[in-house]
Amino acid sequence: MPHGDRATVDRLLALPTWAVVGLSNDRSRAAYGVAAFLQSLGRRIVPVHPQAETVHGEQGYPTLADIPFDVDVVDLFVRSELAGPVVDQAVAKGAKAVWMQLGVVDHEAAERAEAAGLEVVMDRCPKIEWR
Repeated sequence: MPHGDRATVDRLLALPTWAVVGLSNDRSRAAYGVAAFLQSLGRRIVPVHPQAETVHGEQGYPTLADIPFDVDVVDLFVRSELAGPVVDQAVAKGAKAVWMQLGVVDHEAAERAEAAGLEVVMDRCPKIEWR
């Protein structure tokens, strides 16, 4: 079952609030650049990282559950074996969607998210998909 047809990608890219799991101030990491790109499009980014760093001027939180407001998309910059628990946290948080970055693949987690009513994009990058 594919995750993330063009219509889904476009819908998610239009959503305003993105929790970026794995985002830190490490400028060499892809999450840093993608978050800056999303912010340049007017999206609010919310860093989610155990260190809860402020990144790109936005307050960070150690977990999705610690974010005191709603998020639309949970963007995963984690290893595939860690994606399942993060997707489950996104469901519990009430996110509208999960976006698993390039190389992040967990079909079972994607199916759980879809069964819970979330939209899913997997193994893609929003910066590449933007048009």
